[in-house]
Amino acid sequence: MKQVSNMANTSNGSLATLLILFTISAAIHTGAAQFPVQSQNLIADNVSVVEGDTATISCRVKNNDDSVIQLLNPNRQTIYFRDVRPLKDARFQLVNFSDNELRVSLSNVSLSDEGRYVCQLYTDPPQEAYADITVLIPPGNPIIESREDIVREGNETEITCTSMGSKPAATIRWMKGDKELQGKSKVEATYDRMFTVTSLLRFTVTREDDGVPVVCIVDHPAVKDFQAQKYLEVQYKPEVTIKVEFPQGLIREGENLELTCQAKGKPQPHQVNWVRVDDEVPSHAVITGSDLFIENLNKSYNGTYRCVASNSVGETYADYILYVRDALTTTPKPTTTTTTTISATTSPPDIIQDSQAGPEAQRLDHAVIGGVVAVVVFAMLCLLIVLGRYFARHKGTYFTHEAKGADDAADADTAIINAEGGHNNSDEKKEYYI
Repeated sequence: MKQVSNMANTSNGSLATLLILFTISAAIHTGAAQFPVQSQNLIADNVSVVEGDTATISCRVKNNDDSVIQLLNPNRQTIYFRDVRPLKDARFQLVNFSDNELRVSLSNVSLSDEGRYVCQLYTDPPQEAYADITVLIPPGNPIIESREDIVREGNETEITCTSMGSKPAATIRWMKGDKELQGKSKVEATYDRMFTVTSLLRFTVTREDDGVPVVCIVDHPAVKDFQAQKYLEVQYKPEVTIKVEFPQGLIREGENLELTCQAKGKPQPHQVNWVRVDDEVPSHAVITGSDLFIENLNKSYNGTYRCVASNSVGETYADYILYVRDALTTTPKPTTTTTTTISATTSPPDIIQDSQAGPEAQRLDHAVIGGVVAVVVFAMLCLLIVLGRYFARHKGTYFTHEAKGADDAADADTAIINAEGGHNNSDEKKEYYI
């Protein structure tokens, strides 16, 4: 009985304390209603917290004059009065208490804790500041679905992405490879104040989309890099190309020809055929799978050869135009020899020519012959010039004895008389000509 009495007394004391605090709080609230609110010295910040995490509420005072600070919940129940916690909720814990701050933490936050919390300062008149707690609820794993698993090239496909149970509503973006696409989103609110978002993406596929990932990216303040992806599977008609195995370059009569048809598609082509447009394939041509072989070509084989490949999606072809030219021929070696004082012989190299290039080869022969003649004529002119200069330098000189002894004669008559030999010795006069 004594223990029960003590418990009753303790309970009555606690109730009395709560009544006093509630009375003071009500009086402050009444005073705050009668006087204008001045919150220039009291500061509180809004808080966003993910469900299940811890929120921290801070009531700060500038230039406090020892006034009392208390914190109230959205129902205006006192959580902390100075450093005393009247509210019996152990999730609230005192982090810091001083003349300038009352800081309280709330652990394991749930959606029911969301609301406006009030910081009160006992001044005259009392002051209030508000801290809104917003509870963030992350969405569940995004769900991505497509209308069909396999799409044919040129058709339109639909892909949906759903993000469920988030607060606030999430936003959805789409990426195809490294390119962003625009989807159409729809937001639905549920009864528990949460949201479901569905985004629909439509686009026409090409063969380049085969194997490319389509990614649904969910953006939400509570999560990062939340995404789901789906790889496209696109079927398309074959791509056909023709490769010339041999010969390389121009094709001439007598040569062999081998063509390879390269076909790629999804699914892989199940049939590859060779045909000749507007005519029959030569009877001795050999077709082995995707290869076409024709030996000993001639001009009658000229035409368009077509490789046709098909699969379940469709049929595609590629063409090769064959043009056979004349076989190569070799002309004989033309030789021109001219002999004068200086002899010259010229033999032009062998000239291999196409039978279609006859006039060009003839013009080339004439040019060579003309060049040789010009060289010979030039050499003869040079020889004549050299000989002329030689004879000009060695012309004839006459030596006589008619004037010998007449150098000292006084006049012409005396000179004639005194000349050695005079006219009597005319038989002895000698002349030399070189």
